[in-house]
This record gives sequence, structure tokens and C-alpha cells, in this order.
Amino acid sequence: MKKTKRHAFLKGLGLAVLILLVLIPMGFMVMLHMDNPYQKYIVEKYVPIHLEKVGESPSGMIESMYVQPNYIINRDYYQGHYYVVYKDEPEYGYYYGVQKRGKKVVQFCEKETIVSEFETGDMVTTKTKHSEKMCDGYFKNR
Repeated sequence: MKKTKRHAFLKGLGLAVLILLVLIPMGFMVMLHMDNPYQKYIVEKYVPIHLEKVGESPSGMIESMYVQPNYIINRDYYQGHYYVVYKDEPEYGYYYGVQKRGKKVVQFCEKETIVSEFETGDMVTTKTKHSEKMCDGYFKNR
């Protein structure tokens, strides 16, 4: 009777070790190399609402989507953010981030210049038609 309890304990312990040593690191690696589903959910939930509040509509956009860069951005915001190209300003790509504390949506001051359909240029901070009064630095607080 003692052997069966001990055997069940060791079997459960082996399963726990397997989860800790194999499955958790695998899940972490998948999240590093793919979009973080939680961040994607948060960004896709809050940014469209913010854009609607400031008077932007989906019909005025050429492109709007969730993006997650492979480099570190401002640590006050989720790594994944929202990218928008407006029909009346197709030469700029705008980035919107969601703050980790408070879930406030902020437009990043830096905009991406669009050279062609498949090529982007430098980041610029000039005021444009769709620039918001309050913005934050994309590369600040890295």
C-alpha cells in the first residue's frame, strides 16, 4: 500500500517537472517569436475606440493593424502596438500604443515615412494632419 502512494507521488512529481522544464519554456519561446495574444487583445480592444473618440473612422484609413516589433520600444507601453495609414496622408504610418498602467492609448510622436508599397523610410516627428496634441516618444524609456 505504501508503494502505490509513493509511486503516485513520484508520477505526479515527474509530470510537474516535465511541465516546468519543457512546456513553460516552450510557451515562452513561442510568445517571443510570435504575437503575444494578451497584448494583441488589449491593443485591438482599446486603440479603435480611441481612434473613434478622436474622430478617425476606418473608412478614412488605407491600413490599420496590430504590429509587434522585434526590438524594444518605450517600456511604459505594451510591446505590441497599432499601425495606421490614412487615405489623405498615405506618406506616413502612425503608431499608437497602450500604456501598461491605466490602458490609456497614446499616439507615438514618431511617424514612419512610406517610400513605396513595400518600403518604409525614416521615422520623423514633424506635425502632420493626423498628429495628436499629446504624444509620447516611441524610443523613450527603453
